[in-house]
This record gives sequence, structure tokens and C-alpha cells, in this order.
Amino acid sequence: MIRLGKQLEEKSRELNYSYLTAPPSRSSSLAPTHLPRLKTLSFWTSVSPLPFLQIPLPFPPLKLRLLAPAMSYSEVDASSLTLFLPRAAISPILAVTLIAFSVLWFFPGGIAWALSRAHACSIPGPSGFVSALSGSAAHRVLAGLANSHKAIDLMAFSVGFTRFVVSSHPDSAKEILQSSAFADRPIKESACELLFHRAMGFAPFGEYWRNLRRISSTHLFSPRRVTAFGERRRAIGEQMVADVRDLMAKNGAVEVKKVLHVGSLNNVMMNVFGRRYDFGKGEGSELEGLVKEGYELLGLFNWADHLPLLGWLDLQGVRKRCRSLSKRVNAFVGRIIDDHRVMGRISGGVVDGAGDFVDVLLGLEKEEKLSDADMVAVLWEMIFRGTDTVAILLEWIMARLVLHPDAQSKARSEIDAVVGNSRPVADADIVSLPYLQAIVKESLRMHPPGPLLSWARLAVHDAHVGSHFIPAGTTAMVNMWAITHDESIWAEPNEFRPERFTEEDVNILGSDLRLAPFGAGRRVCPGKAMGLATVHLWLAQLLQSFDWVPADGGVDLSERLRMSLEMEKPLVCRAVPRC
Repeated sequence: MIRLGKQLEEKSRELNYSYLTAPPSRSSSLAPTHLPRLKTLSFWTSVSPLPFLQIPLPFPPLKLRLLAPAMSYSEVDASSLTLFLPRAAISPILAVTLIAFSVLWFFPGGIAWALSRAHACSIPGPSGFVSALSGSAAHRVLAGLANSHKAIDLMAFSVGFTRFVVSSHPDSAKEILQSSAFADRPIKESACELLFHRAMGFAPFGEYWRNLRRISSTHLFSPRRVTAFGERRRAIGEQMVADVRDLMAKNGAVEVKKVLHVGSLNNVMMNVFGRRYDFGKGEGSELEGLVKEGYELLGLFNWADHLPLLGWLDLQGVRKRCRSLSKRVNAFVGRIIDDHRVMGRISGGVVDGAGDFVDVLLGLEKEEKLSDADMVAVLWEMIFRGTDTVAILLEWIMARLVLHPDAQSKARSEIDAVVGNSRPVADADIVSLPYLQAIVKESLRMHPPGPLLSWARLAVHDAHVGSHFIPAGTTAMVNMWAITHDESIWAEPNEFRPERFTEEDVNILGSDLRLAPFGAGRRVCPGKAMGLATVHLWLAQLLQSFDWVPADGGVDLSERLRMSLEMEKPLVCRAVPRC
């Protein structure tokens, strides 16, 4: 060992290496002919008081290529990775730090799990940091990692110093989503700065959250209110049909997302604020800018959420942008609340079943009443969650129907058989259109808007998922995309086949975790019924009015994950009027 140390010390002075783990030259006769499995990490230095350290690896043996040039491989323990550190090159403290970091880096699940008191847990997962969440295909990358690590049921990984587990199986997903141990959501910096920690999506589990949930189920998204908003949905759908006709006459093709976005935004504004906006100017333009900025910020991966040191620096500018947006949102929504309060006094404060959400919140009794600041948070969250979700899902549906004209023709024939040509389709007809509903389910299966169920869960106390111990503070995710594309769960998962949902009735509202695009348990999406009612009606209106065929550029199903799973290239197609 002494002789080897001298050899390496001389070589390090020559090449100015701090430590030598470079692979041998391809032409070197000293290169190993085989690579052993390493069982220990060895460290040698002549600096007292640490003459030699040998640390057992806390993970399965690895195959690594080493070592230093000009060194016979046979002279090193074949089951160890040895780092030779010359006395002049490195201090003992730095040496130990390097060793510790190496051990933590290669730990299953990564550094955050290695630092956890639960480091002895048996959850498989990749080592190091997983940067997939910062990319546009996180759901696919995590699904691939879960497969390669044989961790479909549950996989551990680290993003910075945040511990994660992700489920890619309905059974473990159900445990996470329905367990009281995972009743909270991790609060991103952007969500906190935009006041969403006071809204239902991010508010911590407790009395305040329960009050919001009660308000939501009783007043905002009750079956009575979903029905009462039906006429608004129908009118906005008819306006979209008219917009499509105009665009076809003008351009000969339609960028579907633009029409759907305007319709969705107007639908949400009618429900929340009780009015429609002209989004090309004035207040409408201001509002659209606020929504766009908020959507970008909430969908942005912020490294400061996972690397605390970066939180002080705000390198991505998230905090600055959020604070600026928050001021503008408070001013905009505050004006609307004040206007409604004045109008309520004039009208005596009576709110009928079709009153907007601002009226409902202002009319709450004392035990349920919210402050103006909390109302701003609740209303603004509804706008962000409701605006693009419907538009994105409908764009995916239309893309699939353009690519599958047989399914489109079958759905249209069903509408014609139920409705005929004498009147437009209505909400009441949807229950008689099972194939149209199956198309929506199949599109949700293939392209779930929130493939990682968007906003993850946080373990509020120590818990178990199956046999695995999950320490408090761990972020738990469900990869719904992986579940809906698992061939052991779905036959031919990559084939668009709506008939699978006419052959078997699958509940998509949270009871069947094979397909739960709206989540499940305490944090299930409260607006799921209203969202589905909107998608069903607008899809029926678009199919009743037009034959949808490809434009010259065809249909590109490439995707990108932001706050929702979007089409990377907007769908452009031709809408041929049926009459």
C-alpha cells in the first residue's frame, strides 16, 4: 500500500490530480480484463490521524471502471473501490467529506433518503438526484425508472434534499390517496407566494380546510349548481361552434386549443365572477395575462423547493415574479369582490341557484364566512385549476378523433340517433350517449391531464405503504400515466379503443384506482362533476356541428408536461360543417 501510495503521489504531482480514479488508457496493457463487483469503498492517505478507512457499501455491489494510470490492477483489492489521496493534495476533513458524499450519492433512493432516519428501509429506487421532475416528460421517465428498478409498487428517489416515493400500481396508489397519513400537500414556493396555501388545493388538513371542503361540496359544486350552470355551458359551447365556423371561413383550418381556451376561460369567469370578458382588450386582456402568468409559475419546476440554499438566491426569479403577480391578483379580484358586495346590498343579498361563486362566498353565514384575503385565494385557485384543464383534455380528445375517424363517426351517429337534426344537443342527452362518454374516459386514460396527479401528497406523520416505512415529511406521488399504460392492467394500453369502457363500466371519479384522473380520497378534485359535464356537452356540440379531418400538417401527439399534460404542437385541423 505504501509503495502504491508513493507511485500515485508522484503521478498526482505530475498531473495535478487531487485524487485518481481515472480509467486506464484504452491502449494500456494494465487495463483490467474484467470488472469485479465492488463491496467496499476504501480510502488511503498518509495524513495522520486517518491512515486508512474502509467503508462497507450500504447498497448492492456495483461494477465500476477504475483506477489510476501507471498502476497494476492486480495490486488493488478486487472487491473495493480505493481512493488514493496524496498527503499534499487534500485535507482529512475534505477527504472524509468526499467519501461521505460518495456513499450518500450511491444510496438507493438517493441522498435525501440516505440522510433520512429511515435509511434502512427497503424501498428500491435510483441513486443520486433524479432531475426528471424538471423535464417535460417526468411521468414517462419515472415510469421507466420504476420498471428498471422493479419498483412498480413503490419507488424511492431524491430531488435535491426532498424525499419522494412514487406509486405506479393501483393498490399502493389507493393506500396513499385514501390514507389520513397523506392528508396534506407539499407547498411549493410559488403556491405559497400566490396565496394558494389558503385555498383548498394546498391548505393544510385541519378545520380551515374542512370548512373550505364543506363550502365547496355544499355551495360551489353541488349537483344542483352543476345543473343550474347548464344553460351557461350550452351558450358558451354554441359560441365556440360559431367561432370555429368563422375561422374555417377565414383560414380554412382551426387551431383548436385557441377556441377551447377562450371558451374555457369564459366558462370559468361566468361561474366565478358572473360575467364574460373580451380577452382582446381592457380588463379581459389584463385577466388573461394574470391567468397565463400564474399558470406558468405554478407549472414551473423550482429548484429552490428542493435545495434550501437556492431559496435565498431566487436564481430562477420565481419569488420575484410571484410577489408581483400576487399584488396584481389581489387588486383585480379585490375590485370584483367589492363590486359584488355593493350589488348585493342593493339587491338585498339574495343569491339564487345560478349565482356566481363570489356571491356564494359573500352570502355565507358567520360560521363559514371567509376573509377577503381567503376569498381571493379560493377564487383564484378555481380559475387556475378550471381554465386550461377542460381545454387541454378536449384538445387531446379531438386529436384522437381526427386520427380515428371510425370512432368519430360512431359517436356522431349516436348523437344523431338520440337528438336528431331538429335541435341542438343538451346536458340531458349525455346520459343517453354512452359511447361519447367512453371516448372521454379513453382519452383520460391515454392522456391524463395530471399524469402525476399534479399536486402530490405529504406524509404528515410516519406511515406504512404496504410493508414499506415512510417517514413524516416524505412527498408521495401517484404516476397515473404509468398505471393507465400498464399492460398487466389494461389490454393493449397504447391503443385508442373507447369500446373498452362500454364493455366494462369503470368509475373514474376516484373509487377505481386503475383510472382516477381526478384523484381520490380527501383531496379528490371537488370540481370533477362540473368539469366532466362541460367536456361532455362541448364535445357533443362540436361533433354534432362538424366533421373533423386532418389539416395538411397532420396530427402530432408529442406531449409536454407543465402544470398539465399538453400537446407539444397545437392541434390544427379542418372542421367541415355538417349543414
